[in-house]
Amino acid sequence: MRVLVTGGAGFIGSHFIRTLLRVLPDVEVINLDKLTYAGNLANLEDVAHDPRYRFVRGDVADARLLNGLFREGLDAVVHLAAQTHVDRSILDGRPFVRTNVVGTSILLEAALRHGIRRFVHVSTDEVYGPAPPGVGFSEESPLNPTSPYAASKAAADLLCLAYRKTYGLPVVVTRCTNNYGPYQFPEKFIPLVITNALLDQPIPIYGDGRQERDWLYVEDHCEGLVQVLLHPDPRPVLNLASGRTATNLQVARTILRLLHKPPSLLRHVQDRPAHDRRYALDTHRARAYLNWRPRVDLEEGLERTVAWYRENRTWWEAVRSGAYRAYYETWYGKTLQAVGGK
Repeated sequence: MRVLVTGGAGFIGSHFIRTLLRVLPDVEVINLDKLTYAGNLANLEDVAHDPRYRFVRGDVADARLLNGLFREGLDAVVHLAAQTHVDRSILDGRPFVRTNVVGTSILLEAALRHGIRRFVHVSTDEVYGPAPPGVGFSEESPLNPTSPYAASKAAADLLCLAYRKTYGLPVVVTRCTNNYGPYQFPEKFIPLVITNALLDQPIPIYGDGRQERDWLYVEDHCEGLVQVLLHPDPRPVLNLASGRTATNLQVARTILRLLHKPPSLLRHVQDRPAHDRRYALDTHRARAYLNWRPRVDLEEGLERTVAWYRENRTWWEAVRSGAYRAYYETWYGKTLQAVGGK
């Protein structure tokens, strides 16, 4: 099987490629990544010389490049390339439309033209919007995105499902909850908390910190994606989640406990606009059709993640420089100063 993975140098993408190479001895993987600020080839150093793996630097919105890759003879596409950070989308939503909507459209056209046999589009629970207390959204729940990021992913989801209905393109849309684990870019909540704590720097907590999320360990998610890729007849949409929710504040306090750091590092800052209070998904369909269940609970996953960041300081210190530093100072600087942070 020859698989094109878009966004394979990112957090989830690099874990997925590693999982694919581990469980499928005969697979060939082409990793297409633009290497924007969150793409990092260091994430794949351990497989870089595997003869079954090849990296191509490029943009999913480059139709000429895509057609060249498809002409090589591909069996499947796993589409992970995306702009993903809500805060950045609030600052400027245009890159999210270009990559997440236009890029997905161009990729679908190439897949249709070349008769691809499986197209897995990796999406997010945020397309459903905020979940009421005690409710987990099913795959039939209406889409109600509340941020430019979520809206761009919802648009991409609908394009994918339209290509499935109109042209018979074998598309599956997966929607996952908040992933975490090694190699995650430190603008995301869990690695931000860990790295700031390791540096004894203030940790910004939006509002009261009681926003509730379902936390899915990245390796569990990637094993689910492999099963979606290989399943003979998966449903059009599948939710992937851990079923374990915790608030941002609970997660931050657990990380501080694991690092033996004081709670005084936490700084409550002004909440971001339209911050969804709760996300949760119903995963009965994925469990029934894929026989998939997450294996890593939140406590164990956080222990693994904290240990990785402690042992790989060179990686995240390099990542935190440059674009990340400029972003971090722009977004959090004023609110931290207002409460006496650095």
